[in-house]
Amino acid sequence: MSDDQKTDEKTDPKSVLDGHDVETALLEDWRLMFSSLHARFETGDFATGLALVDQIGAAAEEMDHHPDLELSYPRVDVRLTSHDVGGVTSRDIDLARRISDLAGSLGAKAAPAATRVLELGLDTWDHEEIKPFWAAVLGYEATQAHDDELVDPDGTRPTIWFQKAERHDEPAQRFHLDLRIPPEQVESRIAGALEAGGTLVSDERAPSFWVLADAQGNKVCLTTWVGRSATA
Repeated sequence: MSDDQKTDEKTDPKSVLDGHDVETALLEDWRLMFSSLHARFETGDFATGLALVDQIGAAAEEMDHHPDLELSYPRVDVRLTSHDVGGVTSRDIDLARRISDLAGSLGAKAAPAATRVLELGLDTWDHEEIKPFWAAVLGYEATQAHDDELVDPDGTRPTIWFQKAERHDEPAQRFHLDLRIPPEQVESRIAGALEAGGTLVSDERAPSFWVLADAQGNKVCLTTWVGRSATA
């Protein structure tokens, strides 16, 4: 593919961008978390946050592209994705820049290190057998992009994904946590976990993910976008 073709793909409003594409956009305030751009703006007070939400709403209407917003004291959290294609596109990049400008004009400070997304992994030897149960009991939905996961239709609760495991003679349920964080936060997060008595179980798949465990062996994965496809 030529450089011109790559440029056209990145600006195509229907083309899903990967982590490297987002990185080249130089969005200092934003981080790619799975299939969305995330940003947190510290507003310092509720009134400033409300003003920022109002301005974001006006910009979203003007650009006909709408983010998910969470207003609390004293911050505003923003998530951007193109639902029609299941990932981040140039439309999200453009709106992200606009939102950063609006936040800056109000004196709100970006806090990219605070962005994070939690997933729950469930070990199973047959995810098709149990997926309908978890969808029903949690009110979750299947996705077209990934057969081995269920998502909250409101986008506010953790995704559940099913990890292939050996069959057990006795019933066994083993959840673990997947925490998506910005790549630059991994080193300090691991250091803090080790200082708190944890161990590094594996970095074999780094920088996509690291496996850590607490003193009793309970595991958690720290994951990043690096080395993954656009929607993974």
